[in-house]
Amino acid sequence: MAVKIRLRRMGQKKHPYYRIVVADSRSPRDGRCIDEIGTYDPNTDPSTYKVDEEAAKKWLANGAQPTEIVNRIFKSVGITK
Repeated sequence: MAVKIRLRRMGQKKHPYYRIVVADSRSPRDGRCIDEIGTYDPNTDPSTYKVDEEAAKKWLANGAQPTEIVNRIFKSVGITK
């Protein structure tokens, strides 16, 4: 089972916010997830991120692969592999 750290879209039309989730790569974008580890709100200026660093590091150590956008968020927060 391939595990990915990716974004789940929430919110209303034209006003999205995202949750950073750990999910099976075969599940749909807004489908079932294993764990929620943070949020991302692109509507504020500047964009706001809230990440549970301990959970993110645990999942990265266990082999979860972040998507490109999540990887950029992790770098801005200071989380590296």
